Amino acid sequence: MEGSLLKWTNYWNGWQPRWFILENGILSYYMSLEEVNQGSKGAVKVSACEIIVSNVDNTRMDLVIPGEKHLYLKAASSQERQQWLIALGSSKACLTTRHRPGSDSSSPDSLKAKKSELKLYCDLLMQQIHTIRKAATGEAGPDTEKMYEECTLLEATCDTFIKTLEEIMNVSNSNSPNDFFPNSSSIFHSNHSGIKQQTKSPIQPSLPKKTRSTSHDR
Repeated sequence: MEGSLLKWTNYWNGWQPRWFILENGILSYYMSLEEVNQGSKGAVKVSACEIIVSNVDNTRMDLVIPGEKHLYLKAASSQERQQWLIALGSSKACLTTRHRPGSDSSSPDSLKAKKSELKLYCDLLMQQIHTIRKAATGEAGPDTEKMYEECTLLEATCDTFIKTLEEIMNVSNSNSPNDFFPNSSSIFHSNHSGIKQQTKSPIQPSLPKKTRSTSHDR
């Protein structure tokens, strides 16, 4: 997958458009589509990232490698962000077990990766349900256009959620359920470890205390 996303550069330049390419588990970004042949300006391995879904801006998503790198990103629309989140979540799940000696589709690592992917989609579901409720109970009356837009996204997320859940069940059928689901209800809790919801302002993200300065970010 590839396309344009806004990337937070620094407090001087703010959000700037960059061209992103997700391929073979690596998310790379370039100054523009025209400058792809000149080499990337940066890249992250998706399997090493925490994918953080903002619940105050439905176009924003953050990729964080704890203690190392942070990418604050915004899509042009909530629909486009959803496409990226599904692609990133699937890529992370696949790359976590790929090329690992002795790994297979029924291994604990594979199941763990799929559960992480499922939690991401669960966050999306909770956020979309909240947005629909808000659009339906506005002071000016129901916003039918917004409700229709969010219901369309909700339907797509549900389809992906169910598909991922079926994959988890297929993996777990070849193993002892108690080994991997000691508390299956935790999947549906609104606050998840690994996949988090961002509550800070989407305009000026708080940078981690221990991270390299981005004053020269390009």
